[in-house]
Amino acid sequence: MNLVVLTPEKEIFHGEITSVKVPGISGQFEILKNHAPIVAALGQGEVRILDTKGEKMTFKIQKGFIEVLKNDVSLLVQGVI
Repeated sequence: MNLVVLTPEKEIFHGEITSVKVPGISGQFEILKNHAPIVAALGQGEVRILDTKGEKMTFKIQKGFIEVLKNDVSLLVQGVI
């Protein structure tokens, strides 16, 4: 899957991943390959990215949205804490 994480100021991450776990407004959820198309609001919390090499990256976001379409994942966040 391809992931891009954007704030209004800059690009935080862009690359190939195997999974991303995000803080939805109703609780955390994880996106894996071939996930159904979705647009969802995100609350404040931790984002966990697992890349194709098995390396994990985590950071905290304020709030935002996630869009998943055909293994392209976009995180549009208000800011990174």
